[in-house]
Amino acid sequence: MRRAEIRTTHGDAETAERIAAAISPDNTDEMSTRTDGDAVVTAVERETTGGLHATVDDYVVNLRVAAQLSDRLTSHDT
Repeated sequence: MRRAEIRTTHGDAETAERIAAAISPDNTDEMSTRTDGDAVVTAVERETTGGLHATVDDYVVNLRVAAQLSDRLTSHDT
């Protein structure tokens, strides 16, 4: 089994919660997402290195979009 943990920080716990909520529906059975303060932490397990690589690539794209949308939401609030 191949494993990866991706941890990203987002400035505050509220933003991390919002981003985790946005990306969690895209998780496969081999993924889990949680928050830890201002961080979003996602664990991924896959049978093969190639499968792990593909899943992490997809996750990073989804995370980036969620973070960009969260930034836009935050900028509209101020």
